[in-house]
Amino acid sequence: MIMGHFHNFQLEFNISKPRSLVIYKETMPQTALFPSMLGSECSGQVPVDMRERSVDLIFQDGSLVSGSLEALIERLVPTLDYYPDRTYIFTFLLTTRIFIHPSELLARVGQICLKQKQQLEMGPEMDKVKLKLFSAKIVQLLREWTETFPCDFEDRVARKELKEIVWKICHCDEGNSTIKKSLNHMMESLDEALSTRDQHKEVRGKITPGLSEKGTLLKVKSQSTHKDILSVCSDALVFAQQLTHIELEKIRNIQPEDVIHLCIQTGNIPNHKCCDSKKTQNVEAYENWFNQLSTLVATEICRVVKKKQRTRIVEFFIDVARECFNIGNFNSLMAIISGMNLSPVARLKKTWSKVKTAKFDILEHYMDPSSNFCNYRTALQGAAQRSRTAHTNCEKIVIPVYSLFVKDIYFLNKMHSDTLPNGHINFKKYWEISRQISDFMIWRAVECPFEISKRIQNYLLTAPIYTEEALYIASFESEGPENHREKDSLKTLRAMLNRA
Repeated sequence: MIMGHFHNFQLEFNISKPRSLVIYKETMPQTALFPSMLGSECSGQVPVDMRERSVDLIFQDGSLVSGSLEALIERLVPTLDYYPDRTYIFTFLLTTRIFIHPSELLARVGQICLKQKQQLEMGPEMDKVKLKLFSAKIVQLLREWTETFPCDFEDRVARKELKEIVWKICHCDEGNSTIKKSLNHMMESLDEALSTRDQHKEVRGKITPGLSEKGTLLKVKSQSTHKDILSVCSDALVFAQQLTHIELEKIRNIQPEDVIHLCIQTGNIPNHKCCDSKKTQNVEAYENWFNQLSTLVATEICRVVKKKQRTRIVEFFIDVARECFNIGNFNSLMAIISGMNLSPVARLKKTWSKVKTAKFDILEHYMDPSSNFCNYRTALQGAAQRSRTAHTNCEKIVIPVYSLFVKDIYFLNKMHSDTLPNGHINFKKYWEISRQISDFMIWRAVECPFEISKRIQNYLLTAPIYTEEALYIASFESEGPENHREKDSLKTLRAMLNRA
């Protein structure tokens, strides 16, 4: 499921020496190096009560590397003198679902908040200013949670728990409407985010690739009046820009927690209570798009009868792939190359003999799977650096090969244990997972600057594509079988078609 149609791209992940996976090089400490809660990822002053429970957290050079689940949850909750850094909030809320369901985590957070509030109210001289300051920090935390992971609150239990925490916080703000307004805005934004996500699901369900029956597809090939890709768009740059539009639209539907759920499903926690196939639908839809684009490329090439026209289409897709590379759209680039390397296309030797392959050879070099796709990763790093210093959205675009991105997260999750011998959660591992996912979230948020062509996009999303059997038959009809094996394959395929 992860790799899709990477038929001719064999992954060669070097497990012993992973690339760009481990950010820390020092040995995991066995004792706390810092008695306080201060670390490079932390901000604000640390209260005495948090220093006392810091023995359940282990640091290395100021960075949190492990801790008990209880201590990590307590670290998430603000106090009068402390507010967790946003990188910690993101990392913890993203990865903790491996150990505890979001609704259960919210309940634990609510209990800690209520306990702190009661302590403030029971003080010798209750300070309403301090109580409101504390309430404001809790509201800020809940707001960051609902904005970053709104789907954690699709669950009725989680929404009920959120409303109860909200009500308890509002109750202490009778003399000031600031917190109430902030809470109301938070709930409205959450409802809007969940509604938008539901709309994306409906649209995704309506748009399906134009996959027809084998017989119908073969008839399409013989219809000279049926438009091909060049009649829709002959400008490789414009075509690549429309592909980029589609890519960015689809990856915006992928939430950070979707990737984590995919790791849970395919990793070493198959029966985890947070496993939900619905959580990976956006990932699967994006993988299906990769397969659809690869098959569309092969279909457009194989169904053309005349060799000269077929050669033009091959060269057109090479130019489109080059423009995708220049834009930073590596996912479409890999899909196009994958489609052109499918066996029904690769066997068209007479066609390829007429193609100027120098540009294609360069693109294949960048997508070479050897050394764990070393050349691609170098190009991706260059695009990422360009994006960080960019002044325009055109320069900000980075669309990685999604299957490789997921593979990196999967292997990072698989290679390092979730918990350490002392029972601590291996937070060092989750820092790196969240860093890579955070980069992806930044890239997916870029607004596509290119003008939209609905005509081209409609063709890309709905054009009929051949089944694997139909691709082979079309290929053999374009350039006949060259040996007994291919002749036998064609005979078998035609027999299957007739039975169908």
